[in-house]
Amino acid sequence: MPSKQRQTEPEEATRKKLGKPANIRAVAAAAGVSTATVSRALSSPERLGADTLERVQAAIQRLQYTPNVQAQNMRTSQTRLIIALVPDIASPFFSEIVRGIERIAHRNDYSVLLGDTEFDEQREQRYAKLVTSRQADGLITMLPHIPSVFAEGRAPIVNACECVDDPSITSVSVDNFRGACAAMEYLIALGHRRIAYIGGPESSSANKEREAAYVHSIAGAGEVADPDLIVRGDYSVDSGTAALGALFAKQKQFTAVFCANDEMALGAINAIKQRGLQVPKDISVIGFDDIKFARHFDPPLTTVAQPASDIGMEAARLLIEILSGSNPPPQKRVYPAHLIVRASTGPAPAAAPPG
Repeated sequence: MPSKQRQTEPEEATRKKLGKPANIRAVAAAAGVSTATVSRALSSPERLGADTLERVQAAIQRLQYTPNVQAQNMRTSQTRLIIALVPDIASPFFSEIVRGIERIAHRNDYSVLLGDTEFDEQREQRYAKLVTSRQADGLITMLPHIPSVFAEGRAPIVNACECVDDPSITSVSVDNFRGACAAMEYLIALGHRRIAYIGGPESSSANKEREAAYVHSIAGAGEVADPDLIVRGDYSVDSGTAALGALFAKQKQFTAVFCANDEMALGAINAIKQRGLQVPKDISVIGFDDIKFARHFDPPLTTVAQPASDIGMEAARLLIEILSGSNPPPQKRVYPAHLIVRASTGPAPAAAPPG
């Protein structure tokens, strides 16, 4: 604990020099606890152990911290419930994010209400209104937009997975562009030039970034992206199978397919096999996400891994920080993505399979 106190001393000196009052984050750092713990020390001290409470109270006294009365009133009326909105509860990728959210929420005495919107805006609005009506404290959304009931003013919300183009919204996402570039560059290094792309919904910011990387990488190889080799799905396995069928129906030759997520990639592999072709001998396939099924499929899927559980945990941390009343500025956290090479990719065949 002393090491944390030493780290805050330069910050404290700067604050005092500028005549700025201490905030809840400074108290948390000085006491070696989270901002949520400081909040509990102020609103429900009986919930803390004697040692922890003593450290927090000592830090408050030493820093001469004066709680924000309005924020404190908001904290005392908290429900200790946060909502996690997912577009598809059956998705193994979203389930990993929710697991991360649950882990951090539990550590901080919050419960999580899981809302499956099924891409239905009315459902989304009903869940969001639980926050505006104070039946829940905050919202973590895994959708490509913010519920319209939050359109005016700052609200206790964090966007995970999809990076909403709004500087006032805190978000946690992965570097989709660089991750997709890594996938495309790997295929190009294997000799593939006729590469198809199975994308997600056009509304998805993640899909937009991955598709931009696809076009960018093809141009970098001295080629021009063929619009006939770009088809869209909805991130489900079935849509990947249907998209691959649509590519075959166009009778365009291709030797590799880059899919915007793993589930569509698994569907694409099934469609290739159903046509009597082999993966990767005839057509290579790459996905994005690295869901658990990816490594156990036949063949195991080459994919771009993103840390779904870490994204969920960070989203929960940031939301709880907002709920603590410390008034943190909006943040944009971006995790790196990593290419994982497995058996679904190989050198480009001498001749592309017939379209």
